[in-house]
Amino acid sequence: MQLTYRFRVKDKHIARLKAQAAAVNFVWNFCNEVQIRAAKEGRRWLGYHDLDRLTKGATKAGIDLHSQTVQKICEQYDTSRQQHRKPWLGWRKTRGSRRSLGWVPFNQQALKFRDGGFVFRGETYDVFLHRQLPESAKIGCGSFSEDSRGRWYINVPVEVAEATQAVNSRVGIDLGTKALARLSVGDKIAMPAFYRTSEAKLATSQRARKSKRVKAIHAKIRNRRKDFLHKETTKLVRQYGLTVVGDVSPSKLARTNMAKSVLDAGWSDFRTMLSWKSRLRGGGMCLEVPEHLTTQTCSECGSLCTSRPRGIAGLRIRDWTCDDCGAVHDRDVNAARNILRVGLHALVEGAHAGKQEPRSPCLQAGE
Repeated sequence: MQLTYRFRVKDKHIARLKAQAAAVNFVWNFCNEVQIRAAKEGRRWLGYHDLDRLTKGATKAGIDLHSQTVQKICEQYDTSRQQHRKPWLGWRKTRGSRRSLGWVPFNQQALKFRDGGFVFRGETYDVFLHRQLPESAKIGCGSFSEDSRGRWYINVPVEVAEATQAVNSRVGIDLGTKALARLSVGDKIAMPAFYRTSEAKLATSQRARKSKRVKAIHAKIRNRRKDFLHKETTKLVRQYGLTVVGDVSPSKLARTNMAKSVLDAGWSDFRTMLSWKSRLRGGGMCLEVPEHLTTQTCSECGSLCTSRPRGIAGLRIRDWTCDDCGAVHDRDVNAARNILRVGLHALVEGAHAGKQEPRSPCLQAGE
């Protein structure tokens, strides 16, 4: 599998990287300009190969970039345009209050690791090497990138071996905003709420228009959240071989009045970390399954009884008793157990009939 190692580049190289980032913006905007012209004139939309032909020879004409970097820009422009399903994209700005953050892509042959630094276009970029690259690591296509505070990083994708021995234990995980996650075994991962705890300091700095302080607070919140998620997901993959998570959509819930709590939880990063860590460290598997009716279905008898929590009013109900079997449920633990059941059923169906979509938990519970 492929992992991306991220190292901070020392500040003495910033001027050089900024100059290349400006050239990247120029090439990107050229691709955008010709695409707009083609779309407005009713011509065929330009793909990667068209853009590559139009930008061929740009480095000889004075563009201060590696030729493979120009190719990667054209490739990324075409990919982004198709992903967003737009005839053209926005402009990359080099100056102003809404300038684009710096980005310099490179191909796998363009970067070499030598004596604790990275050699790119004949220049060695010194980094803070907080961890060593794997021995005989094969570097893939990566990039230099800038964050909101003006710090530059190098993102180095490398191929690493997956774990071969899997743990037999399994767990279902229900994501939430009161607690980050409730496990089917009854355990709870608390919600640190890093943004909420820093909200007062952030508001004070915003009112005082201290933009650098605001960026520093946001960066600290982001780093603390990432550190917490790394620690918790590592504990899970070391303890459980199979983790099953619900497919709750943070992007949809971010449009509701729960937006701050949902984004502060970091559900997307949590699931992503679980996915690659399960393969890398535990030798296990992480499944994402539909969580439709997992809260309302009794995990003991599989029925949809009349006492189940339903609708918006039912969100207040944290504990409920099944009318059919008399089982007393914690709302979130019950959902986690049903999520685990959906995942196990999907694995069984996949083993017998190939890849299939998991069915509704209330149907599986009655089987």
